[in-house]
Formats: sequence, C-alpha cells, structure tokens
Amino acid sequence: MNQQAAELRVHELHNILNQYNYEYYVLDQPSVPDAEYDRLMQELIKLEEEFPQLQTPDSPTQRVGGEVLAAFNKVRHDVAMLSLSNAFNEEDLRDFDRRVKQALGEDPYAYVCELKIDGLAVSLKYEEGLLVQGSTRGDGNVGEDITANLKTIRSIPLRMKQPYTMEVRGEAFMPKQSFVALNTVRDEKGEEPFANPRNAAAGSLRQLDPRIAASRNLDIFLYAVADPGETGVTTHSGSLDLLDSLGFKTNKERKLCQTIEEVIEYVASWEEKRPKLPYEIDGIVIKVDSLKQQQQLGTTAKSPRWAIAYKFPAEEVVTKLVDITLSVGRTGVVTPTAVLQPVRVAGTTVQRASLHNEDLIREKDIKIGDHVVIKKAGDIIPEVVSVIADRRTGEEKDFHMPTQCPECGSELVRLEGEVALRCINPQCPAQIREGMIHFVSRNAMNIDGLGEKVIAQLYRENLIQDVSDIYKLTKDQLVNLERMGEKSADNLLQAIEASKENSLEKLLFGLGIRHVGAKAAKTLAQHFETMDALAQADMEQLLAIHEIGDKMADAVVTYFNQPEVSELIERLKAAGVNMVYKGPKLSAVEQSDSFFAHKTIVLTGKLEQLTRNEAKEQIEALGGKVSGSVSKKTDLVIAGEEAGTKLDKAMELGIDVWDEKRLLEELNK
Repeated sequence: MNQQAAELRVHELHNILNQYNYEYYVLDQPSVPDAEYDRLMQELIKLEEEFPQLQTPDSPTQRVGGEVLAAFNKVRHDVAMLSLSNAFNEEDLRDFDRRVKQALGEDPYAYVCELKIDGLAVSLKYEEGLLVQGSTRGDGNVGEDITANLKTIRSIPLRMKQPYTMEVRGEAFMPKQSFVALNTVRDEKGEEPFANPRNAAAGSLRQLDPRIAASRNLDIFLYAVADPGETGVTTHSGSLDLLDSLGFKTNKERKLCQTIEEVIEYVASWEEKRPKLPYEIDGIVIKVDSLKQQQQLGTTAKSPRWAIAYKFPAEEVVTKLVDITLSVGRTGVVTPTAVLQPVRVAGTTVQRASLHNEDLIREKDIKIGDHVVIKKAGDIIPEVVSVIADRRTGEEKDFHMPTQCPECGSELVRLEGEVALRCINPQCPAQIREGMIHFVSRNAMNIDGLGEKVIAQLYRENLIQDVSDIYKLTKDQLVNLERMGEKSADNLLQAIEASKENSLEKLLFGLGIRHVGAKAAKTLAQHFETMDALAQADMEQLLAIHEIGDKMADAVVTYFNQPEVSELIERLKAAGVNMVYKGPKLSAVEQSDSFFAHKTIVLTGKLEQLTRNEAKEQIEALGGKVSGSVSKKTDLVIAGEEAGTKLDKAMELGIDVWDEKRLLEELNK
C-alpha cells in the first residue's frame, strides 16, 4: 500500500473506530462485537507503524498511555472553576430560591437539576475541535496538566464533531464495578485498597504513568461549557444538549424544573434511588437555566450565586452488632467497640464502630445481637446511630463494662467529671504499648519503620519496656524479628538515631503528658527552651503562659513530680536524645514583621513540596498561628490538592485562599 492509499484508509479507520467508540462508551449501545473493533484497531496500529507520519494526536491509538511523566505542569484556567455553596435541607433550598427570586425580580426563571457525581472535577480545552489539554480543578484558578491521563478515558472525544475552540468542564469518576475490580486486584497483591471510588479516581488521574490510569477504567460526565459565547446557546440546558451533539457524554438524569417545589421533589426521588446507580453521587446540583440570568446574578469571590449543591445526608445502613470488645488506650481509657457483620457504607466495608463509653451504650440501649443503624460521621468515621428495637428476638444480651482492666486486671476508676472508665496502673501493658506507639508517631519523634506491629513484637520479646529502651536496640536484636531483614534493621536504626536530634517539642508531645497536645508542647518548649527548665516549673510559671490553663498546668507539674519520670528523662539524656528547643525564640516570633505574623491560617488538602507539618512549622516560625478549622477568625487558607470542606467553608466566608506555590513564594521572602 502506498502512502496515499494508506492516508485514505487511516482516515476511514479513524471515523469508523471513533463511531464505534462513541456507541460503546457514550451511548452504551455497541453496534459491533468487540472482536471487530479490535481487528480494526490492530489494522490502524500497523498502518501507523508503517507510516508514522500518519499518526495524529486524535488517533484512536493514542488512548493507551504513553511515556511516564516527570511531573505535572501547572495550568491557569481561562475561566475560573468556582466551587458551589452547599444546601443540606429543604429550608436551605428555599432560601436559595428566595435569593434568586429577589435578585431577578419579576422575571420568570427555571432550574436545571443534575446528579452531583462523586469524582474529580476536570477541564478540557479544544482547539478547532481537537483536544489539546486536560487539567484538574486545582485551586479554581490554577490546576495541573493531566492531558495524558484524561486521554485514556474513552468517553472523552479526542476530536469533537464540530471544530469549536472551547473549554468544557466535567467530573471524572470511577464506576462502582471498576472500583470493586481494582480493590480486588490490590487485595490480591497485598496493597492497601482505596477507601472509595472518588479517591480511586483522583489517585488514578494523578499517576505520572498514564498506563496506570488507562488500566483503571475511568469514565466522565461533562456538565458545562466554560464560555459558550461562540456556540450561540442561551441556556444551561441548551449547553448540555450541545455537548451531547458534539459527542460528549453527559448525564441523562438531569431535569428542567420550573419551580423550587419540582426541585425538592427531584432531590427527594434521588435520595431513594441513588444506591441503584452504577456510580457514586453525593448530592444534586441546582443551576438557574438562563445564561443571561446567571450573568445577572453573578458570583462571589469563590462561588456562583446562580447555583447550589444539595448534599445528601450521610448514608445509613442496617447491620447486626455481633459483639462488643474493649481496648485500652495510652492514657488508660477503656473504650468499647462494636463488632459488626460486615456491611458497605459510603463506599467502604465497615466491620467495627467505636461506642465511646458505657453512658452512650446505655443512652442508645445497645445490646449484643441487636440490629443497628450505622453511618459514617462526616462520611469517614463509622458510628452506631440507633437500635432497631422491634427486630429483637429476646436472645440479645445486655453489655456491662468490666470493673477490672481487660489487660492488667487492675481496678478501673471513673475520675471526677469524666464519663470514661480508666485504668490508672502505670505498668499496664496496653498503656505502655500504646504510649510507645504514640512516642514514635509522625507528630512526635517520627521514627519511620517503628510501627504498631514492630512495637508489639519488641514489647512481647521483652526488648523494650519503656521509650528509653528504643535507643538501646541493636541490629542483632532487630534482625531476629518477624519480617525484619538486615536492610530494614539498618534503616530503622538510622531513623532511631536521627530522632535524637528532634527539637524539644517533639519529645514533649511524644512523652504523652496528659492534656498536652502537639500545639501545647510547642508552646511549652518555646517558653522554657530546655527540658530541665520545664521540669522545674511551678503552677504560677505555667499559668503565666496565655495558652496554658489550670488542667494542663496541673498535669505538667504532676507529671514531672513523679520519680519514675525523672529517671526516664535521665535515661533519654544518657542515650543522647536532645532536650533543647531548636525553633525560633519567642522574642523573635513576637517581633516578627512577616506576612504571617499574628494571622490565623488553616492548611487543607495535600501539599506537593512540603508536608503539612513542615508548612505548619515554617508558618509558626514566622509568627503565624495554624488552626485546624475554618471560622470567621481565619485570615488565610492554604489549599493543596483534594482540599475538601475546609476550602468550601473558606469560600463561603470569603476568606483568602492560596495555593502551595503562593505559600512558598511568601515563605521564601
């Protein structure tokens, strides 16, 4: 075959394969067997190998994923990808409708309701009909170029049916079937399964190797044209119809509603039907249909006034509570945990849920053998909501908290003002183990490789009895442990040695002084600067520190007055563990004239170049206060990838939001 004939055949194969692809992945109505599609694809591959000059960016062969990328480049969106304000109940929806009506006056208006797909928002740029770039939402203004990964989603046309130059938005997602298959493979390989389809989709699209994304069977629904100017459409519903005509996949469950009553009916219907969908949704998006009215309503700095996202309440399911077990924490608190018949809730299989304390069990009248309603608080933490009393058979058993510690047999006590039962035996094995696990954790001494299982082994083998023994471990002792080779032992010993250089606040937090968290440990270290000075401090000195209250001050004095604590500190000193604060002196922070001085800052999402702790330390070193929650007192939010509700809250409150690049620029000044 000469080049001219090859060119004609390649063009013909493009058209045929694109049509078959559209029928299969967009319409879900394949017109030919898979074998015929594969035969034609192989013919195209061979022609492109023989005539490489005929391979084009929109060829059906370009979906399999190419070379591994070094990194993702940043992309600035031509039109900002704003996030939506949230509604959680019918009253919120009616309030939204009242605001729209007030702003539009007597003009009639309608709403488009769409399913809120639980995936990753992306933007696709086309030039004269050809896909040239795909990117993540990022902070709304700047995202990451993930073109190679998005090309592997077969429902995304590499060339649309008309030669428009335009930017379209959509939600990439992982169908439930693909999610189950992926986690099955990961389980077989001994890899950690993904928590839910959204995380799996986001993780797949942020792989530097596009072939991984290609293997994950992702999909997409397009939901908007960023700037419909040249298309001539005048309504949102019209822009969705346009996307359909151009070969894009949109969600057909959308509905045009003339009143808020119709919107509320639509929302209610999908609260019931959502489990039957082959993909996850977490709500309904409601948009004013007229593009002219959208423009009239305008936007805030972070969200449009013409749209709102109704969020479904946490998914609740019924299962059986088969047992209640007990665990002892590092502070001696004994916590009951419900053992459940495995059940799928909000995308993951749940088998256990904390019951917190005996009072809660009594309040909810929970018995072993009960059928219970469970949900995930914040879609994350499993909890028992209620008991289905009318399903009791009479075989259920009351649960009674023990009077003795399940680990050491010591008598349990309930301290004044507390609901929890507590073991106060300082030699309780569970408390010692949990205390050592806390000591080596990331926010404390950060000893990588010394996890819960290794600590348990070392304690069981009588190699460690308290945290100072960690610094006496030898290679010969470590290599005899289960699954601990020579290289792992060497790495662990290096991590132990490196931890000796930590600043004082890390050690203070690791010691597990009651009421002293990471933030308080930093405050104490900054004020007293040495372990000896802190150990000698009295109540008056401690209470003179603004952030330290009565309970914490009393706990610190009580802790350092114990002879065994003095002995432990001396053993740690002898092992070479640093006892001095290495951060900026208090006076330096107070006099700081940096941008961050005296500001309250919240970190959310995943940062690329800094860990959250590194960012926190640098901000605090420049006089900033890092908080865990967004409120009206927050001055700034730093948002990384996959930022969630904190970013939404910041947008609602009109708080400044920076990405990591902007943070680094300010830190580097």
